[in-house]
Amino acid sequence: MSETSQRGGCVIFVDDEENILRALQRLFGEEEFEVLTAVSGEEAKKILAARDDVAVLVSDQRMPGMSGVELLAHARQQAPLAVRILLTGYADINAAMDSINKGGIYRYITKPWQDEELLQTVRTAFQHYHLLKENIRLNALVKKQNAELKKWSGELEVMVQEQTEELQHSYDHLKKLNKRQRATFKATIASMAGLLEIRDQRMRSHGQNVAEIASRVAKAMKIDGAERENLLVAALLHDIGKIGMPDMMLLVDPTKMDKAELEEYHNHPIRGQAALDRIEDLREAADIIRHHHEHYDGEGFPDRLRHRKIPLASRIIAIIDFVDKEVRRYQGDSGVPIVFKKVHERSGHQFDPKLIKVVEEEARAFYAKTLAKADFSEIELHPKDLAAGMVVTRDVFSGTGILLLGKGTMLNETNIPLLLRYSRLDPSKIGIFVSLKEGADGEERQDFTA
Repeated sequence: MSETSQRGGCVIFVDDEENILRALQRLFGEEEFEVLTAVSGEEAKKILAARDDVAVLVSDQRMPGMSGVELLAHARQQAPLAVRILLTGYADINAAMDSINKGGIYRYITKPWQDEELLQTVRTAFQHYHLLKENIRLNALVKKQNAELKKWSGELEVMVQEQTEELQHSYDHLKKLNKRQRATFKATIASMAGLLEIRDQRMRSHGQNVAEIASRVAKAMKIDGAERENLLVAALLHDIGKIGMPDMMLLVDPTKMDKAELEEYHNHPIRGQAALDRIEDLREAADIIRHHHEHYDGEGFPDRLRHRKIPLASRIIAIIDFVDKEVRRYQGDSGVPIVFKKVHERSGHQFDPKLIKVVEEEARAFYAKTLAKADFSEIELHPKDLAAGMVVTRDVFSGTGILLLGKGTMLNETNIPLLLRYSRLDPSKIGIFVSLKEGADGEERQDFTA
């Protein structure tokens, strides 16, 4: 079946001379569209009223009762999509031209006509009719889509406002989800982010802090749309793979781990990706999580990627993750400049040099609002990292509440082994807080976190 036949529609020929109508039927008998005839304007009006698929109306001008121009003017109201053609003699050309100028007809053909000209004109008019119908269909589709987008935009605005209270920037442009699905999506992510913090009280709000600073960095770098959204989700959930790690390992600095512990630690970004990969909308974020411990020089894990082969979002999170973990070792904001000194020392090795400046600017602004001012530097250490000469800044308790050392005690070769023994027998969920002394020249004497 031809394309014309598949599109459907009929063509009406109107003339008061039946022999002319028979000639027209013979001429168009091989065409795919349906051919109807009428011997008067009134009969043609009845057909127009009964059919909703009139594609082309061809009418003689001079007919008893109703002229062709009058019939076509009526058809313009009855079947506005129908293409109207006037057959006219030379004496009526002026009337035909006037009707064309007023929009009443598509074109006119003089009588006697040339068969090939009439055939081609009607075929073109039939195609024109279907182009008009297709245009209307597409416009209706666009209108419907615009209405859906407007509705979706309104729902998204509500969600952005809710999440702004938590992160100041929110997940943007998650499509094809209604308001309830979006709310569920948000709650699920927040719940997953909180699972690790329940286990490790020291890292409370860590995921939230990393996500907030990442949001600031994304804005500064003009990272928008899905890329920004995936960055924020990955920042919030970057440590989700640590859920499977033993509790004691959460207290151990990776630089102090043995081979078996380090192997387990290196698996946590892979485990994090695997945990999220089943959720299609989180797969991009899961890939970012997998690579947030890659080093810029290729010495990281798990895949030893380097430079731009590491996703941009992973490179951003790598810096922020390191900074927030290190900063919380100190009291208040005392550790911020110390930590960024470490970041710059790792530039080009662990971290992307081009990202350090923007991360530092946004992180300093964040901590200036969230951390209290401190008069001295305090750091939290695992018993393995303690050294003689350090001064305890808080009372030290075992996991079950036994007081081991009082605030102000100087660590020595006797009490350090005591703390190590209790870390195995009755481990605490927090580390040992000690002070960092300043020398006479104002420089830090020793960095115990190196």
